[in-house]
Amino acid sequence: MKAWSIAICLGAFACSSVASAEPKRVHVFVALADNASQGIAPVPAEIGNGDDAASNLYWGTTDGLKSVLGRSKAWKLQKTEENPMPEILERRSYRHTSKDCLLVAEAWRGKNIHQCLEAFFSNLQNRKSDLTAFIGHNGLMDAPVGVTAVNPSAQPTDAIILCCISSRYFKPHLEALQTRPVLTTEQLMYPGAFLLRDALDVWLRGGSRPEMRMAAARAYAANQKISVNAAAGVFSKLE
Repeated sequence: MKAWSIAICLGAFACSSVASAEPKRVHVFVALADNASQGIAPVPAEIGNGDDAASNLYWGTTDGLKSVLGRSKAWKLQKTEENPMPEILERRSYRHTSKDCLLVAEAWRGKNIHQCLEAFFSNLQNRKSDLTAFIGHNGLMDAPVGVTAVNPSAQPTDAIILCCISSRYFKPHLEALQTRPVLTTEQLMYPGAFLLRDALDVWLRGGSRPEMRMAAARAYAANQKISVNAAAGVFSKLE
């Protein structure tokens, strides 16, 4: 075969490989804040109704996921589903504007926080996403959620857990599921979706876990009006 023919064949193979590559997938489970059913410090009733996604602290407010991604130039809304399941009030699908990545976010009723956590762990167990995130109250503080260990040879997957003291409570579950935590917390904190947005920017460009931690720290410092050093202490040191 002539050299130029070989080059064309190799080029065609390379193009085919690129074309068939799957986009990265991110799944975000948001357990809506709920004064009535969760062990949280009560928030104003309007933003603490776990049956109202539009006004909820973790979804519809300025720092909620729907609002944060809605303002972002990096994420474009592809689809919205209202009440796809009784436990889920809204599901929104996004595509990144410059990276090959799809993101699905779900607003779970606050009273169904444990079903939300079970779905989060199941997503990790079944390797349905490259990165799986949880935002909300740390429901493991209220009641345990069991997980089933996965085969150690399972494909690697990452997790972001934005709730109070997530490192301590979620660590045994992540180890059983052979999951790599890329952003977890050490203190009581406010899990605004701006943290996920900025951490994802680093993750998508292949940044390190320390870089993700500092991106989250800078975002938290700006939101809470504290120093970056103080904000960094909120997030786990993952090397």
